[in-house]
Amino acid sequence: MSKESRKFKVPDALANVYDFANTLDVRHFTHFGVEHPQSDALGGPKQLADWMRERGLGGDSGRVTPVMFEAALRLRGALRAYLQCEPAERRRNRDVLGALDDALAPFPLRVEARAGRGTILSAAREDALAGLSAIAIELHDATLLGTLDRLKMCASEECRRVFFDRSKPAKRRWCMSTLCGNRMKTRAYRERQREAR
Repeated sequence: MSKESRKFKVPDALANVYDFANTLDVRHFTHFGVEHPQSDALGGPKQLADWMRERGLGGDSGRVTPVMFEAALRLRGALRAYLQCEPAERRRNRDVLGALDDALAPFPLRVEARAGRGTILSAAREDALAGLSAIAIELHDATLLGTLDRLKMCASEECRRVFFDRSKPAKRRWCMSTLCGNRMKTRAYRERQREAR
C-alpha cells in the first residue's frame, strides 16, 4: 500500500490496482498558477521492477525484460480503459472487456489449498512479473465483493486519476470535488452563461 492509497483511504484489498492504474499521471491542469507535470512511474523495465519491489510484489525471480515490460503496460492500459467506463457499462462493453481479458492472459492464476484458510488464488507465473498477478487477484476478489464498482476514473478530461468512491450512494464523478468537480462545474456554468447571451 502506498502513501497515496493510504491518504485517500483506498481499501488494502484494492490498493495495488489503484496504485498500478495511477502509475500513469496524465493530469494537465494549472492549480494556483502551477502547471501539473505529467509523469509515468513505469518509464522502463527497471522502474517497473522497483515499483513492484516497493510494494512487496517483486521477488528475486530475475529481471524484467522488455517483453515483460510491454505486457505490464498493456495490462495498465486495459485496466485504465476498464476503470474509465461507468460501472454498469463495464459489464456490457465487449471491447473493453476483451482488451482487459487479453491483457490479463499473461498473468495466470492457480487455486491453492491452505490450511485453515480454504483456497486462495496465487500467481502461476514464477518469473519477475509474477507479482503483477496481484492485480488480477484483486480484480477478481473485488468483483466478487462488489467493491470494484467503487474504483473509478475521474470524469475530468484534465485529470483522469483513478479514485475510490467512498460516498454512500457511490455516485461520485470526480477524484476531488473541490478541485476537479469545482473546475468542471465552473466551466459548465460559464458555457451556459455564454450561450444565454
